[in-house]
Amino acid sequence: MNETAQDGLNVAVWNRIAAAGARSARWPWWLQVGGLYLAARLVSACIFMAAALQQGVNPWFPPKPDYWNFINIWDARWYGEALTRGYPAVLPTDGTGNVQENAWAFYPIFPLLGRMLSGLTGIAPAASLTMIAMLSGLAAVLVIYRLFRLKATHRTALWGAVFVSTFPVAPVLQVPYAESLNLLLLAAALLLVVRRHYLWAMPVALLMCLSRPTGVPFAAMVGLLFLYRAYPHLGARFGLRPRTAGEPRPGLAAVAGAGARQHSTGELWSLAGLAAVSSIGALMWPAIAWAVTGDIEAYTKTETVWRGHDLVPFKPWFDTGIQLFGPVLGLLAPFVFVAAFALLMMSRPVVALGTELRLWCVCYVGYLLVFLHPQTSTFRMLLPLFPLALGAALVSRSRAYRGTVVVMFLLLQLVWIVWLWAWAQLPGGGDYPP
Repeated sequence: MNETAQDGLNVAVWNRIAAAGARSARWPWWLQVGGLYLAARLVSACIFMAAALQQGVNPWFPPKPDYWNFINIWDARWYGEALTRGYPAVLPTDGTGNVQENAWAFYPIFPLLGRMLSGLTGIAPAASLTMIAMLSGLAAVLVIYRLFRLKATHRTALWGAVFVSTFPVAPVLQVPYAESLNLLLLAAALLLVVRRHYLWAMPVALLMCLSRPTGVPFAAMVGLLFLYRAYPHLGARFGLRPRTAGEPRPGLAAVAGAGARQHSTGELWSLAGLAAVSSIGALMWPAIAWAVTGDIEAYTKTETVWRGHDLVPFKPWFDTGIQLFGPVLGLLAPFVFVAAFALLMMSRPVVALGTELRLWCVCYVGYLLVFLHPQTSTFRMLLPLFPLALGAALVSRSRAYRGTVVVMFLLLQLVWIVWLWAWAQLPGGGDYPP
């Protein structure tokens, strides 16, 4: 084929692609979002299958497993145990009395749904958990689009949903982990909060609190949001904001939200109720573990088994900083991270997300700083910061920029799956968890 013919073929191909894009742009929004999400999951599945071909000896199955075995490892095995065996009434301990790894570290809604689906259909537990994860991920990205659509145009919201779908750790949305279910419930709760449907958000928040440990930062976000919205009333009543001449003494009905719209009496009381319900929900799983085992620290003892030492707020970040950057720069690293994150929160694209979504991101990062032991699993725990995907889409409307972000995310999926999901024993034993 000569050069002229090759150029003509390339033009024809691109014209067909452009025509297909124009036709898909006329599809309903849910079909556009869902189709792009499923395409992203297909790409991730191809990466999983390619990595499985290179998988050697591991703790779970023979080398070179098939796709379904390959995605049912790591925490997927713990969720499977919670589904089939439930949670231990007595915490397992070693010979010296130290608590060992057990199912109490894994929240109950995901395995409970898996048990219900397996009971109704007769399918294997691993298959039921995988199906729930896939459906939850699809539903989550649809809800995320609706949330983003409140803040941006259709095209920008669609790109934000694509960024979430292709995020470097997005492959976890198609494996038997609770991340996809938690993402769905979190996105739904945030959508209801932004729309000010606080009463409807209460049951969603309770379910979210029992899917993964996101209840504490969510309760903090709602509590701070209430104070933020109620400040005009509180300020006038307690003398923090002097009333102008002729201004009546405000009751709760006169409370103004700090945003552009005003909050009514019912909305503020509902917001306060959501804060209370979320706070209760955040403590439900540790309380259930206490009630079943008789040990008030059952949950925290179990959680700290994986980090190898007791929980000391903030300290793990400095320890990790010293390990990575040395004794001087390591102590400064957490402060540099906080400063960089503060600048990000004040950037114009992120400010456009609105008060609720920015406050959620701040509270969640604050929660990670207080309680998280930074390690390779930290990448996966960044998924609840999904509102920043819309901020990334708002940086530029250039298709070249947005397409480059997607390509880089897909390349980083390769890194995440090959480096962290696939098992490769370290010299000292074990492997870095995904």
